[in-house]
Amino acid sequence: MRPASEKTSVRPAAVAGFFYPADPQELRSEVARYLDSASSDSLRTPQGTPKALIVPHAGYIYSGRVAAAAYAAIAARRDTIRRVVLLGPSHRVYLHGVAVPRSDSFATPLGEIPVDAERRHKLIASGEVMSADAPHAQEHSLEVQLPFLQMLLGDFELLPLVAGTAEPAHVAAVLDAAWGDEETLVLISSDLSHYHTYDLARRIDGDTSEAILQKQITLTGEQACGAVCINGLLHLARHRPLDVSEILRMNSGDTAGDRQRVVGYGAFAIHEPASLS
Repeated sequence: MRPASEKTSVRPAAVAGFFYPADPQELRSEVARYLDSASSDSLRTPQGTPKALIVPHAGYIYSGRVAAAAYAAIAARRDTIRRVVLLGPSHRVYLHGVAVPRSDSFATPLGEIPVDAERRHKLIASGEVMSADAPHAQEHSLEVQLPFLQMLLGDFELLPLVAGTAEPAHVAAVLDAAWGDEETLVLISSDLSHYHTYDLARRIDGDTSEAILQKQITLTGEQACGAVCINGLLHLARHRPLDVSEILRMNSGDTAGDRQRVVGYGAFAIHEPASLS
């Protein structure tokens, strides 16, 4: 337990009011609506309850439907999950490797989520990650996931990680060290292709989806902004071994916006092979 005299630091919400509502009541209502509607989507249900998810991170009006589909896949684990390892790409700060923040908690309009200090310390001590607040300060790829987690789960701790340039084996080693047991959920935050026409995006994202399902570890930033993170997860999935399933795939032309410049979104589950689950 932290001494009462010790000061704590909070990473405040940076994109509330932009990517998602800043008003707590409106935010709760919007997230609940997406989660409720996920059951009506034509989803590919994973074989077994997922240990890890790949989830998009755009504004909720664009990617909320696909994100909710991913979270619906872990509804059965809501009373079990006590820790979330969340890894996304560093969009704003150049970074070589993987960074964990010094902040003690992350805030959204729905409250604060404590950072898993014990696992953070172990990762830093291992030399696999660096400690730095700057890559996290304005990063939206992690933040937009938090209200969904707050609505879906009970009390939980967060291990927030952002990746810059890094080899799949390095990212896999970080994830493996934080993998934990059934109380730990691993989330990779990534969108798919960016700013193509609707039909071209569907073709590109279809190829990317097939690569993910085949656990290829050569995805590029043109295919997914979180390619470094996904490649690391897939590298680990090869070695554990784990299966990958697609849950839902769309783009902004399906949800909001025109079809001349769309962004792709995909929800994927990583789970034990069907014969073992």
